Amino acid sequence: MSTEARETRTLHAVLGSGPAGTTLARELVRRGHAVRLVHRRADGPALDGVERFAADVGTAEGARAATADAAVVYHCVNVGYHLQVEMMPRIQEAVLGAVEESGARLVVLDTLYPYGETRGEAMTEETPWRATSRKGRMRAELDERYLTAHREGRARVVLGRSADFVGPGVLNSSLGAAVFPGVLTGGVVLGLGDIGLPHSYTNIEDVAAGLATLGEHPEGDGRVWHLPTAPAVSTREIHLMIEKRLGTPLNVTVLPEARPFGPFDEEFMAEYAEMFYQHTEPQIVDSSAFERAFGTAPTPLTQTVDATLAWYRAWLANG
Repeated sequence: MSTEARETRTLHAVLGSGPAGTTLARELVRRGHAVRLVHRRADGPALDGVERFAADVGTAEGARAATADAAVVYHCVNVGYHLQVEMMPRIQEAVLGAVEESGARLVVLDTLYPYGETRGEAMTEETPWRATSRKGRMRAELDERYLTAHREGRARVVLGRSADFVGPGVLNSSLGAAVFPGVLTGGVVLGLGDIGLPHSYTNIEDVAAGLATLGEHPEGDGRVWHLPTAPAVSTREIHLMIEKRLGTPLNVTVLPEARPFGPFDEEFMAEYAEMFYQHTEPQIVDSSAFERAFGTAPTPLTQTVDATLAWYRAWLANG
């Protein structure tokens, strides 16, 4: 690509360099965009076509610096569970203020928490927000502020909601480092709650592709979208997919309630207890509205399992 062509590309700023932000940065580069990936320390391996940028987006000054000159800003920042209720509103205030000043469009990576307990009802974008947990109510309040800012013309905002992440690079998930290292080493494979219930998982690459699509389509602004998510199956069925590939049974331990185990320490589980309903009732995400609107489809779970096993094999081999 010529220097002139690079200079005419619009800048897309990705806030947060966890699995979602990093995968999104790669996807945006693949689509031909100039990309800035923002983290408090700007550390991590070099990514082709990505500028790493250090800023604390929980402050007004840091958010303005991180989003300067960007046409589209993607909010993929998350914090530790015990810090969410305190810090996520502060981050929202800074980021929303920055895009209100600059005029950049804002694409927010969101959770299912605002829906609260659904008693097995499939979640669509029309599902009422009935959260009773602290973190669920906090997320619902943040989302209403985003949508209000859009309705009032102060910012251009769109929200993309995802189920639990799974896929290459995903560690801190109920289908992440608590599962795949044990799968490949013969160690303990952790299941949470009732693993026979349907449970939606969103491939991290579908998260990235969905957010990038929202960033490229302003006609989708001003609402919530469910990012492409494969049809729900039980976690036990996913275990069976893995066993079929490995030719050996898994050593599964199931936690019927939130208590410390393996990578989930006491501090995390104390905060996660109010969200444990996600593993004791079906969690079914319907992303058909997004798929129809943008002509996309989620990655089949079989392909997701294959890619995740391959990534964890390499991760374990590299120590």
